[in-house]
Formats: sequence, C-alpha cells, structure tokens
Amino acid sequence: MRAEDSAAPNAATTAAPSAAPSVVPQGASDSRPAPTPADDPERGSRPRVVIAVDLPEALCQQIAEAEPRVDVIRDHTLYRPRHGPADWAGDPDHVRTPAEQTAYDEMVDSADVLFSLPDVDPSALRRTAEANPRLRWVQAMAAGSGAQVRAAGLDPATLERITVTTTAGVHGRPLAEFALFGVLAGAKTLPQLAAQQRAHEWSDRWEMKQLDEMTVLIVGLGGIGSACASLFSAVGAHVLGTTRSGEPVDGVDELVPADQLVAAAARADAIVVTLPGTAATEGLVGAEVLEAVRPGTILANVGRGTVVDESALLAALEDGRIGFAALDVFATEPLPSTSPLWDHPRVLVSPHTAALSSHEEARIVRLFLDNLGRLLDGAELRNVVDTVEFY
Repeated sequence: MRAEDSAAPNAATTAAPSAAPSVVPQGASDSRPAPTPADDPERGSRPRVVIAVDLPEALCQQIAEAEPRVDVIRDHTLYRPRHGPADWAGDPDHVRTPAEQTAYDEMVDSADVLFSLPDVDPSALRRTAEANPRLRWVQAMAAGSGAQVRAAGLDPATLERITVTTTAGVHGRPLAEFALFGVLAGAKTLPQLAAQQRAHEWSDRWEMKQLDEMTVLIVGLGGIGSACASLFSAVGAHVLGTTRSGEPVDGVDELVPADQLVAAAARADAIVVTLPGTAATEGLVGAEVLEAVRPGTILANVGRGTVVDESALLAALEDGRIGFAALDVFATEPLPSTSPLWDHPRVLVSPHTAALSSHEEARIVRLFLDNLGRLLDGAELRNVVDTVEFY
C-alpha cells in the first residue's frame, strides 16, 4: 500500500519547511563530519529521506513524526515482498514491471538520504549514486555493510561525497547469545548427547567443561565483540580480546594486540570470531592460528565467514584440535550442499540467522533517527563505513 499521509504520490510528510544546512565536506575517518543536503530551488530546501526497502509503514511514520525537518518518501507498492521480519532484500524472484522499475528508480534517485541500499543491492547503489548528485548518506541494513560498499565499486569522488553507515550495535546482543550458545554446546558435548539420545543409549558418564573454568578469546572487540565479552564475563569465563586500538572494553580481562592472535589462541579453550569481512581479515583464522590451538578448542563464528579459512577449520576438526564449531556465517552463502561442514558430526550450521529478530527493524530505526538528527545538526555520524578497509 501507499503511505496514507502522502500529499502526492511517493511523498510522505507535510510538516512546515525548514532550511537545511549547507554541505559539510567529508573526511575519510570513521568520525567524519556529517554531510548535509544542499538546497535545490526546484525541490525546496527540505531533505528527502527515501525508504528504499519495505520498512513497515508504522516505522516509516515514526521517522516522519520524529524528524519533521525532512520529507519521508516511500511507496510500498514498489518494494520486493518480504518473507518475514527484517527480510530487507525481499523476494529475489520478484520482478517489477518496467513501469514499476522506472517509478522505483525515480523515487530512489530523488533522495538526499537513503534508508538502505536500493534492494540491498551494491549494483543498484552504484546506479543511483551515479544518477543522483544530491545523495549524501546511505543507511545500510547490516553491521558488516562495508563489503557491500566495496562491491558497489564506487569511485573515490563518490565515496568522498556519500557517507554510508552500518547497523553496528543493533545485532550485538543476539549474536553474542548465539556465540554463548555455541560455546556452551561444545562445552557440554551437545553432539554426543544428541547422538546417544537418538540411539536410546545410556552410557557411562563423562566430564564436561565448565565456563567459569574456561578462557575465551574474542577475536574483534567492536559492537558484537563487546556484547560477547559482557556475556562471557557474566558467566565467569576469563575473557581475552584482540584489539588494534588498545582501548579497554568492559568484560575483557586481558587485551591482546592483534598481531599476537596466534599466541592468544594457544591459551584459549574457546575462540569467538566477531570480525567483519575485509581484505585484512580474510582467512585471518587460518592454518597458523588453528595449528596453535589446544586439542578440543571450541570455535564460534558470528562475524563474517571469510574470516575463517574453512579448509583449515576442517583439518583442525579432523585431527581434534577443534572439538566443536558453531558457525552462523560462511565464506559462500548459501553454504553449498557439497560442503563437508553440513555433515560433520561436530559442526553446528546456522543459516546466517542468529541475529534475526522481530525487534531488529525498530532498533535500526532508532539508530537511523539518531544519525538523522546528527546529520541535520551538522554533527558526526555513528557507524561510518571506512572506505579504505571497508568495514
């Protein structure tokens, strides 16, 4: 359906106009000054926020009501149908008619600010960035959206003009809970318990690991890693965390310089990977790290699949260095049916679903509104994608 409060097709808000600040030049750091839309006599001075994916209408209205300085543009008849909550990309088999695609592109190309990459598609971001010189800010839908920005292949001038922000922090707690679940599953020998239950086998007793006697290494202390540290610390684990900044993080007992990952892995009973997928992190948890671990080490990955070398992981599973692996992400997704990870008895495969929550949409809108206020006030935006390393 179309927005009921639209004054014209694809228009959304009718609040009194207010002048937009002039454009603030952008830098390259994560705390660059906020870009602000330039005035256009033909369109007026009110910034246009275009919702590029099927955000529920109640949340579209929330944005419009919370920030009357902008026009919120959406047309629910033009979005790809969703399969469920936070299915931002929508049905991949849905095809717009030529007229619908033209209308969608025109709506997206009118934006000063985009809520989501169009159709969550890097190539569509590139198209609209080239078509619309007014576009200044894109709110992406994932915590690790740097890979999408890199895939868009934007030229340096466009990367300088358009700020992209991520949803870092929105998914931290759900992913931390999956990491805790994965480590517990390994510590409490879930595969053996499940196999014996299926066989109706009551065996002799065996010893399980206790979290308050374990050392857990968290690889990456961003939003997800910090949430993991909080949970593992709360259950009594001794928490190590790799860092590049050296800044203390609540719940981390020992900070480990990033270049000492191998030595830290050798001390750990469990390794939790939370890093984004970048050129610098690809294969970081590979043969060198996995050859250093003690037999039976547990691995959980809630960052990006490319950070873990899956061939090295399989070798470590086969010789027992990794006793259990809980994986929510993979180098290739969907995980190919031929992957040996599917059938390995000590691997838990989750189809990149650990962060999915019906509350995700509202959390992203709260983050977006905070940044939108910063944009309009000329303040720094949160969660800016680094356009050098793309994280």
